[in-house]
Amino acid sequence: MSHLTKPEHALIDAVRRAARQEQFLEVVSAEEATRRFRQHLDLSPRGVEPVSLSDSLGRVLAHDIAAPIDVPPFDRSGVDGFAVRAADTAGASDNAPRRLTLNREVIACGHAPGIEVAPGTATALATGGVIPRGADAVVMIEQTELLDDEQSPVIEVRRPVASGQFIAYTGSDIARGETLLRRGTVLGSREIGMLAACGIAQLDVVRKPKVAVLSTGDELMVVGEPLRPAGIYDSNGAIVAAAVMESGGEPVAYGAFPDDEAALGAAMRKALAESDMLVLSGGTSKGAGDISHRIVSALGPPGILVHGVALKPGKPLCLAVSDGKPVVVLPGFPTSAIFTFHAFVAPVIRALSGLPTENLRRLTARVPMRVPSELGRKEFALVALVQGEDGMIAFPSPKGSGSVTAFSQADGFIEIDALASALDAETVMDVTLIGAAARAPDLVIMGSHDVALDVVVGALADRGFTARVIAVGSLGGVAAARRGECDIAPVHLIDPESGEYNTHLIEPGLSLLKGWQRSQGFLYRRGDRRFEGKNADEAIAAGLADPSCLMVNRNAGSGTRVLMDRTLQGARPPGYANQPKSHNAVAAAIAQARADWGFAIEPVARMYGLGFIPVAPEEYDFIMVESWRDRPAVAAFRDVMRDDAVRNRIRALGMKPADD
Repeated sequence: MSHLTKPEHALIDAVRRAARQEQFLEVVSAEEATRRFRQHLDLSPRGVEPVSLSDSLGRVLAHDIAAPIDVPPFDRSGVDGFAVRAADTAGASDNAPRRLTLNREVIACGHAPGIEVAPGTATALATGGVIPRGADAVVMIEQTELLDDEQSPVIEVRRPVASGQFIAYTGSDIARGETLLRRGTVLGSREIGMLAACGIAQLDVVRKPKVAVLSTGDELMVVGEPLRPAGIYDSNGAIVAAAVMESGGEPVAYGAFPDDEAALGAAMRKALAESDMLVLSGGTSKGAGDISHRIVSALGPPGILVHGVALKPGKPLCLAVSDGKPVVVLPGFPTSAIFTFHAFVAPVIRALSGLPTENLRRLTARVPMRVPSELGRKEFALVALVQGEDGMIAFPSPKGSGSVTAFSQADGFIEIDALASALDAETVMDVTLIGAAARAPDLVIMGSHDVALDVVVGALADRGFTARVIAVGSLGGVAAARRGECDIAPVHLIDPESGEYNTHLIEPGLSLLKGWQRSQGFLYRRGDRRFEGKNADEAIAAGLADPSCLMVNRNAGSGTRVLMDRTLQGARPPGYANQPKSHNAVAAAIAQARADWGFAIEPVARMYGLGFIPVAPEEYDFIMVESWRDRPAVAAFRDVMRDDAVRNRIRALGMKPADD
């Protein structure tokens, strides 16, 4: 007989349901998913609306527009000078100038002429001025000389002009009745200028499709509110809304909803009724609380067409159509959401907006490292581009699909075939560029990261230099410098034999620029009696002696990991296999009680309100690639390192700049 209470039974049942992962998922190829989705969609634009010229930027013209007037609407001068009869200037030269009497008027822009140009006369006029009756050419003021005459001013013309010279005739730019712009034109500043020149103040454009944007998840919180434990901000709502605008749609934000089927269902039905398309992020994968697919299946025929695509990231994508309206449920992870949005949603919005298919820009680049992949799924790997000696180099992003910054910090992505289990190192790949990416940064910094490095990079930006910082650990930075894949490699590696930092890394082609000294230490939660009041050796011993005490390590290749292994002397305490890639991640794990101790730098301990016990001072320096030391950006880096204001900011972070 069971002694469990009803709530305990309910909890165990929920755990069992999550473990079974009973949610339906049929995985199809991206091509098949697109075919199924579009087969049930009418992708023609969603109507026409009038807009003022001032509101037309980026809009799509709904109809052809014929010019209602000539531009220019009159014959006008193209230079400052004098309206003349061309025949009066025939044979003019420096030695034999032709004299013309000036008429008693000056034609400025916006003023109609009142005097005819008779033979032997000329009229002064400005650029853009109306050509007066009788004149058939304009002579530039630089080719004349004024002669003083009390009765009537006279000019000497020293160069002949041909009939029509420096005159822009009526309609020579735009002729009345000609097609000015054609249907489907995307209106930019140039097109708006043409419309304004023709006096067109209002025009018909394709109506932007209204796209309802919702998010779901018990963990989601409104941006701006204090974070609760286990909560995250609804970044997807903002990302998707902005992406809808970039794609030509009009986002309608409905907010974030918990994983409550009744509340979410009511919100989705309302949003779909008020919009042309619905995009929901979250609630698509095989897990507890994912209920959106059940709601979508009940919205209207034909219903769900795709639930699972052989892509990475982006497998748990749901595509549906409800009574002719597209319904898309994106994965909850930000990178997965934005990839699948651009692959499946953006083309639909562009079509409904009347926009042409987006032309993707690509270039080839060498991928210097092996990239593991999953068989059976086409994988998109985000990359950062670096200019190498023999062409572009693409470094895969170490951040996963849950990263908010992975997409924004990448220059492009590569596609790994579904039949490949990995991409071999040194493979040359096509890189699809993201946004305006194309120009390599002025400076590439690869290696260990430090909070004070942001100060240096910021100072470089103030001087007009862009820097790409790729955190690959000290050993990774040294390897990149040896291969010529970066300009500068930040390092903090101790020589086991001498005990000195970084000097053992100097070799032909590489030099060392001293950076600053920082303190690595033992981090713990304040008030933890196991560590309070102890020195580093005592605290480490206490952590090793308690089997319930969890450490948090660092990734292999980092200087902190080298220090940790040297300190532990072969010990492998609980938590050793937990290897995050940053000081902040170590501190967060301890602050959130997912671990009890670890090594990180002092400024990070202060940032997270943790206790700090110094373990060792270490030198954070920079390996410089000698062949590139004279590049302007590298020279600027060295100057910044000597700048007093920069050094003071580094000191304020608790570091000690070299030579202090």
